[in-house]
Amino acid sequence: MNKIIVNFTPTGMIPTKKQTPYVPLKADEIIRDVVRAGEIGITMVHLHIRDEVTEEPDYRKEVYARVIEGIRNKLPKLVICVSTSGRKIHEFEKRAEVLSLEGDLKPDMASLTLSSLNFNAQASINDPDMIGKLVERMNEKGIKPELEAFDVGMLNYASYLIKKDKLHAPHYFNFILGNIACAQANLLHAGMMVNSLPDEELVFSMGGVGDAQLPVNSLAVSMGYGVRIGLEDNIWFDQDRTRLATNAGLLERIHTIIGANGAAAMKPEELRTVLKLKDGISGYGTL
Repeated sequence: MNKIIVNFTPTGMIPTKKQTPYVPLKADEIIRDVVRAGEIGITMVHLHIRDEVTEEPDYRKEVYARVIEGIRNKLPKLVICVSTSGRKIHEFEKRAEVLSLEGDLKPDMASLTLSSLNFNAQASINDPDMIGKLVERMNEKGIKPELEAFDVGMLNYASYLIKKDKLHAPHYFNFILGNIACAQANLLHAGMMVNSLPDEELVFSMGGVGDAQLPVNSLAVSMGYGVRIGLEDNIWFDQDRTRLATNAGLLERIHTIIGANGAAAMKPEELRTVLKLKDGISGYGTL
């Protein structure tokens, strides 16, 4: 039976309470949604945190610590990935602050966007020096990079980092399709990205932005690939945008699709084995 990685993205940096009341922004809300997701069935969680007053993206390790502690109290084996995004936070020490968490608060993984890119109204700046510093800090701390690729060029850069002995197998990639300035959510672009993966031990998931989420997730499941799913990428449940989604609703639907394809969601402990992560009992991060 195919085992599908379900990478849950509950919050992101963009959705606000004004846009949807269902997006979890406060620490307790994020914990609640992740615990509920664990009951439904997820493999890993990709965490962003927010300032609870302004709703702006936050980076402070003490806020991350509160969220991670709350999740691990209920789901100790869940693979936890934290964000080091450059979309709204630009200084290296701020982006890397969460990587200093240790012990039971240590993240297993951290996002690493493999190049700069433009979103609809702003840029995410990830210059080579920043990427190099983040990779070095992750390697130093024993935290596995979650390699975010928005186009084929980013996969080529991953291969370059592998040749430079900066990235070490086994690898985990996220394809994020449908952004205005990057690879689009169609078979040609998806196939090109799959074909451009480095020849190394790896697994990957596919996500789509906005209306592209459901078709990209459906394609990924049908091919036996992982999925990235949650309100970070899409706040609507239907393609006509008449019904706001909840994280639980999106996850329940993807489980229906996974089941219809004769597959099952990969358990966190299975991904820990695949990626050579610690077991979530004796420790976290890489072996």
